[in-house]
Amino acid sequence: MIDVAANFRETAGLLEALAKDSVTQVQAGARLLADTLAAGGKVMFCGNGGSAADSQHLATELVVRLSSAFPRRALPGLALTTDTSLLTACANDFSFEQIFARQVEALGQSGDCLVAISTSGNSGNVVAAVKVAHERGIRVLGLLGGDGGSLAPLCDVALVVPARDPGRVQECHIALGHNLIALTEREVC
Repeated sequence: MIDVAANFRETAGLLEALAKDSVTQVQAGARLLADTLAAGGKVMFCGNGGSAADSQHLATELVVRLSSAFPRRALPGLALTTDTSLLTACANDFSFEQIFARQVEALGQSGDCLVAISTSGNSGNVVAAVKVAHERGIRVLGLLGGDGGSLAPLCDVALVVPARDPGRVQECHIALGHNLIALTEREVC
């Protein structure tokens, strides 16, 4: 049987740990996003599965708004997870590992930012996108899990949720993402 209360306590404990240990990194991540947007760049998001949904969620928060309590102009955010024709063509013609890298190559410009989301920190297609981002002068903000995996050292700023359960990591990624967007929009708008 699933212990729902234990699941809530585990997530609450992770959020407490992030509140204690990651505030400075969250502020650095928001600074990276704010600097990107203030300079006329865009923020691209990528991730697989639940992290793909998180990519869409956070890109939407930039374009639309996080809260009606803070009206502001639209900010350029783009989820690289949404075009099924592009994703399936790239996976078929190249490989699944190239689905985000190909888009970063086509759409990314120096001065943009890529938000790389991976609950393990080791997603091959996210790693490939980060490598292309670096080649193009695009800074990288990572939302990662576990020990940060192979992505952590590739990120300009890495926010790592110290858990291995993808569900717990994703719950914390959204909390981190909302804080990043709240700080960013207040700095830029």
